[in-house]
Amino acid sequence: TSDEAKQHSKEVLDQEFNGGNIDTSSGDKNTNNVAGGLKATVSNPKVSQEAKDSAQDRLNEMGK
Repeated sequence: TSDEAKQHSKEVLDQEFNGGNIDTSSGDKNTNNVAGGLKATVSNPKVSQEAKDSAQDRLNEMGK
């Protein structure tokens, strides 16, 4: 993936999806499902190290 494509994806996340942050206090998201997705990201060999680190940080914030 080109650097330009990665930058574009980051900009879309920042603008459209609050940087990828999930508000777990609203009750709209099942926190167990969110945690499961983050754990899958951490263990997926096709995911960048940056994404794995971000997912792990969010899991730590969730206490999972």
